[in-house]
Amino acid sequence: MEQGDLYRRLVVERARDPLFAGQVADAQAQGEGTNPLCGDRVRLTASMTPAGHIDSIRHETRGCAICAASADLMAEHVAGYDAQQVAALSEVFERMLKTGEPEAGTGELAVFAPLHQHRSRIRCATLPWTALTAMLNDLKDR
Repeated sequence: MEQGDLYRRLVVERARDPLFAGQVADAQAQGEGTNPLCGDRVRLTASMTPAGHIDSIRHETRGCAICAASADLMAEHVAGYDAQQVAALSEVFERMLKTGEPEAGTGELAVFAPLHQHRSRIRCATLPWTALTAMLNDLKDR
């Protein structure tokens, strides 16, 4: 299967039937992100371990398939991560979106690499990461 086909299949699959949609019942953290240009909105809730790692994370996404799929794959990928690990992965993800070259550790997030050819859609993929960063920064500031 070609990269483009995998991208289309996985993005559509995760947008239609997300595995990490909803809210965390005992959430200790929340973050939101909005793209005023297209109307995409992401709301994250998470529970944290005493050591500061993401225990459970869920998203409520209203937006395009790219944004919804990115939120769902991000939530799956960052479970167990602390703020420093999230920041490092976020940098790798954004670099991949700019270059189109997946790096080690991106796993299924690599399906977004073809977006480098569609610069206007990169913000759709990064919005959930912006919300996650805001959520973790808010926790740090408490």
